[in-house]
Order: sequence, then C-alpha cells, then structure tokens
Amino acid sequence: MNVRKFVNGCVGFAAFMGLWQLVTHGNSVGDLPSPLMTLKGLAQVSSQGVLWQNVIASVFRVAWGFCLAAAVGIPLGIALGWYPRLRETINPLVQSLRPISPIAWLPFAVIIFGGHALSSDLSAIFLLFLSAFFPIVTASTSATASLDQKYVRSARNFGVEGIDLFRRVILPAALPQILTGLRLALGISWVVVVAAEMLGVDTGLGYQVMDSRNALRMDYVAAAMVVIAIIGLLLDTAMARAESIVLARRGMSRR
Repeated sequence: MNVRKFVNGCVGFAAFMGLWQLVTHGNSVGDLPSPLMTLKGLAQVSSQGVLWQNVIASVFRVAWGFCLAAAVGIPLGIALGWYPRLRETINPLVQSLRPISPIAWLPFAVIIFGGHALSSDLSAIFLLFLSAFFPIVTASTSATASLDQKYVRSARNFGVEGIDLFRRVILPAALPQILTGLRLALGISWVVVVAAEMLGVDTGLGYQVMDSRNALRMDYVAAAMVVIAIIGLLLDTAMARAESIVLARRGMSRR
C-alpha cells in the first residue's frame, strides 16, 4: 500500500472524527451519539451476537442479487452492444426502466414472491438484482458498442471468428469498462440492501437501524451505520483489487 495514500486517508478520518466529536459534545445516548458512545454501543450490540447475524443476512442478500445480475447483465449487455438491431429494440426499454428506484418495486416483489418463509429474502434479492442489473448491462453495452472496429477487422483478416473473436478481441477490449460497471453496481447494491431491509424484512443491518431507532438507542443506530460503512469500504476495496489483478493479467492497467 502507498504510504502517502494511507497517511492522507488517516488524516481524513481523523478530521471527520474530530468534527463528529465537536458536533456531539455533551449529547446523550438518545440524541446524536458521540464517537465514544457509538464505540460503546458497537461493543454492546456485538456482544449480543445479533449484529453479526444481521451482517451475514445483508451480505448474503447482496451476494445473491449481485451475482445473478452479473450473470444476466454481462451477456445481455455484450449482445446489445454487438448487435445494433437488438440494441435498437431492447435498449430503450432498459433505459426507461433504469431510473426507477429499486425500492419502488418492493410492493410488486412482495406480491410476486408471496408470503412463504423465504419471501423476505427473495424479495430483497430481487430488489438487489434490479439495483445491480441496470449499471452492469449499461456498462457492458457501452463497452461493446464503443469497441474500435479496426481491431475486429484485423482479427478477422487473420481468420479469427466466432467464439475466438469474442474471447480474444471483444471481451478483453470491453473488460475495463465492464469491471467499472461491476464495481459501481456492487456499491449501489450495498446501499439498496440497507434501504430494502429498513422497509421489508426482519433481519439485516437495515432492519437493525430501524429496530434500534424504534428503541430510541441512537448509539446502536450509529454503530450499525459504522458497520455499514466499514463493509462498504471493504467491498469496494476488494472489487478495486480484483479489477487491478484481472487487468494486470491481461497486460492492462488502470491509473
């Protein structure tokens, strides 16, 4: 890790913590909690075991929704980018649905998946699928459609066609933008899972935020928010690292 970046990051966090302490100085647990109150609340809720159950529930839902979105969105996006007529037919529909907040689909998700035991998980996963699908398919479409055709023509001059053309030319050229779309989609999914759990389920970090608020334990609310922030940072760091590794193995780099 670059030492300068690490130090600068620590300075930013320290400045934020100082401002947080200044704003909340003298507040009680029922008000906006201070960093120390939040740390104590985090220790208490962690010792109860509920926090880690909620972390697992949230990560489980995000993993399923994100992976399903990638499995569908990447092939569809590449197909839309590669075949203009298909793009002219399907892409307007995709772009019309994309601005709709995934949370707006919650009532329909409840109707679709019914009232069985897995309903809450399936509804949340469905919302997370939607939140990740549109950034992924849009990035994949744009990456493929903007591919410089001189590379394709050069490959075809050497007899490269079909699956070999896809594997050796199209995918490597589109990969950087697709990876950026995946990273963006994962971040959006982590934001949406908290919102979805605040509205429609009885487990997860979003549910813990609402439950703690209803109990007037704002220190627990802040503790859950800290955990959400840490996991979000870890997920983004992991995606950035995976992106760098994949590009490096293909002789590419990201500034």
